[in-house]
Amino acid sequence: MTIIEKILAGHSNTDQAKPGDILDVEIDARVARDFGGANVVKNIRDNNLDIDDAGRTYFTFDCNPTGSDQKYAANQHICRQFASEHGIKVYDINRGIGTHLMIEEGLVYPGATAVSTDSHANILGAIGAFGQGMGDKDIAAAWSKGKVWFKVPETVKLTLKGKIPDGVSAKDMVLNLLSRFGANTFLGKAVELYGEEIDSLSLDKRITIASMATEMGALTILIPPNKEVIDYCEARIARKIEHIVSDPDAEYADEIELDVSDFSTMVSRPGKPHDAVSLEEVKGIKIDSVFIGSCTNGRMEDMRAAAEVLTNRKVALGLVLKIVPGTDMIWNLCLDEGLIKIFKDAGALLSNPGCAGCAAGQVGQNGPGEVTVSTGNRNFPGKQGQGEVYLASPEIAAASAVAGFITSPDLIPEGKIEDHEIEAWEAANYEAEEALVIPAKSSGQGSNETKAGKKKSAVSLRVTEFTGRAWFIKQDDIDTDMIFHNRHLTITDIAEMGQYAMGNLKGYESFATEVQSGDIIFTGKNFGAGSSRQQAVDCFVSLGVSCIVAESFGSIYERNAINAAFPILSAEMIPDLDLQDGDEVYLNIKTGEIRNNRNKKAVTASPFSEVQMEIYQNGGLF
Repeated sequence: MTIIEKILAGHSNTDQAKPGDILDVEIDARVARDFGGANVVKNIRDNNLDIDDAGRTYFTFDCNPTGSDQKYAANQHICRQFASEHGIKVYDINRGIGTHLMIEEGLVYPGATAVSTDSHANILGAIGAFGQGMGDKDIAAAWSKGKVWFKVPETVKLTLKGKIPDGVSAKDMVLNLLSRFGANTFLGKAVELYGEEIDSLSLDKRITIASMATEMGALTILIPPNKEVIDYCEARIARKIEHIVSDPDAEYADEIELDVSDFSTMVSRPGKPHDAVSLEEVKGIKIDSVFIGSCTNGRMEDMRAAAEVLTNRKVALGLVLKIVPGTDMIWNLCLDEGLIKIFKDAGALLSNPGCAGCAAGQVGQNGPGEVTVSTGNRNFPGKQGQGEVYLASPEIAAASAVAGFITSPDLIPEGKIEDHEIEAWEAANYEAEEALVIPAKSSGQGSNETKAGKKKSAVSLRVTEFTGRAWFIKQDDIDTDMIFHNRHLTITDIAEMGQYAMGNLKGYESFATEVQSGDIIFTGKNFGAGSSRQQAVDCFVSLGVSCIVAESFGSIYERNAINAAFPILSAEMIPDLDLQDGDEVYLNIKTGEIRNNRNKKAVTASPFSEVQMEIYQNGGLF
């Protein structure tokens, strides 16, 4: 077996696991964050569920650790009260990023399992553990049952050959991988990462690479732990750890070897993390702000790298530099080592530990027209604000903050920036747009309200055949921020979610006011990429959308839809339907048949699996 097959089998009371098997997997650490925690509590209470094991159940408040938003503050209060009632530990607003705390606190270790409302829970692959981001229904089920259903994925073996060039950071390494493999080459698969350069990586660097598995479409990047990682984890759990490795005869979906000797310093251009190019292509672009932090680059090595560049230097005139360490332990190390003084002397804004701008709940957001260099993992439109976001390493971010334009530490000009001419470089032309708030549909305009006044789906949960009007959205990698923007994450009432559906997808800002009950959406590859938010599914339920048919789905989005009994189908041959917006389409989720009634062209999608149909007919996971 591969590593992930061994971990899942070992947590499912079975000796063997192979790709496609659906197992009930016992979860060692069961975590909800502040933005999803209130929804988890609501699911527990609404369904009269118990807590299986409070000692393995946790809240982490890392999205808005400043409590600066009223709805976040309200949700955190709900979680604290629930935790007090049930004896659940809260890692509160002073502690930092939950995925990092799971490692620091010994909640997970090599070979362990964990789920969280954080889509980057697969960061735990950095220590050879299985971590998955899941929606609030899944997390509530894990809290109540101690287990979640999971389909064993295929595994790809990726071996990096050669020597990494000097000056190429861990962030550069993963951006090089993203550039080569894109957002969906590894969609739904586990990746085992090998090579001499990988073996020698520190824990901080492993975390940087593993944290961007989600952006590559992978379920996880599993890095077999070296002695340093094993020693670190054993010190936290005070016992020996069984070293889980793949068998010599393990079967892989693919085995890839990649020469890393030509890896270079990379920067992702705004809009897509995988649109990563050489620093040379974007060097000189004038910027307005810089953010250093996030679960990808908020580690101690990242802070030291930034401090080395910022020592005895000042942030460029008119530029804002925001720095957020990942955890309280890292913050205190920065204090002990004098890094806080370096940051402050340079003119940076320093915040308490947390996710920062990545989650729209702390510092790090930018405004329309603002150009930012960020060390985060995502630069989807609207993810870190309304401006443009370039992704880079802490070294490049810090150097750019001093220079006032994208550059590297060795190319920071001397003297005052205004005395130097900045070379003009063509950047991606994204128009800054004002935040669009779409009014909710008024009652009686296709809202399909019950006597109690609450909206429900127009489709009976037990119907297996649909006929509806088609929306054909010819785009790949539509992410959850485009579907349901993170500024609305505190909403817990499904009836309120529909008005924001597709509100951040360019060209479809008015979708919520134009869609009709029973409509069917057709789209491209990797629909629902990105975060674990259940609202990106529930907003379509709120509007009465019948079904979404995509060439493929993001892994977390797919299971969120299944658990919500919302029909989705994967069909690679959508173009063969010759669709036009407004075509009447028939589909059967039991057989997979899809037919365009206008031209009679038909294709076959993957029909519902047995588990998917069982959950669907049950009306959802609960």
